[in-house]
Amino acid sequence: MTEEPIVNPEDLDINVVNVVASASLDQKIDLLAILKVFRNVEYRPKQFPGLVFRLKRPKTATLIFGSGKMVCTGAKSEKMARRAVNKVVRELKNNGIIILGKPTITIQNMVASANLHGSIDLETAADILDNVMYEPEQFPGLIYRMKDPKTVLLLFASGKLVCTGAKSEEMVYESIVKIYGVLDDYDLLFQD
Repeated sequence: MTEEPIVNPEDLDINVVNVVASASLDQKIDLLAILKVFRNVEYRPKQFPGLVFRLKRPKTATLIFGSGKMVCTGAKSEKMARRAVNKVVRELKNNGIIILGKPTITIQNMVASANLHGSIDLETAADILDNVMYEPEQFPGLIYRMKDPKTVLLLFASGKLVCTGAKSEEMVYESIVKIYGVLDDYDLLFQD
């Protein structure tokens, strides 16, 4: 029998704010050919080797490299990131850029925010918890490196937090519910 979580994830206002996905086409791509065909791209090879391909829907930016590697940022979900990469590839094909296969897409990082709806005693948390860094003179948040799932959480006294390093939405939810439980167990979370 699995243990019930002490908090419903829906009560924590968890919100994925950015998903970074990498993709590979396993072929070389002519970035200058893309630049000639599309108006909504940026390519300045002297400053940066990648071409920036922006989409309005879903609102994302995809870096395309001559090696056939791509990096998509700005998506708000894994599904949106995959849709954006596939749309970029489709637009390239539809405009005469030769693409031989389908992209292999991997989620690299998810960033999410949440609200624990209470104040966190960061001073005591820094003393009690392992894998933390807290230097309020330099940064107002406590940095907590969670081992399982492997994520980094930035905790603020207001009860708000940022979770980064997750590779899936499940990892985001698991990390946030877990830190809520840890803070609750050590009486470090005070309901306002």
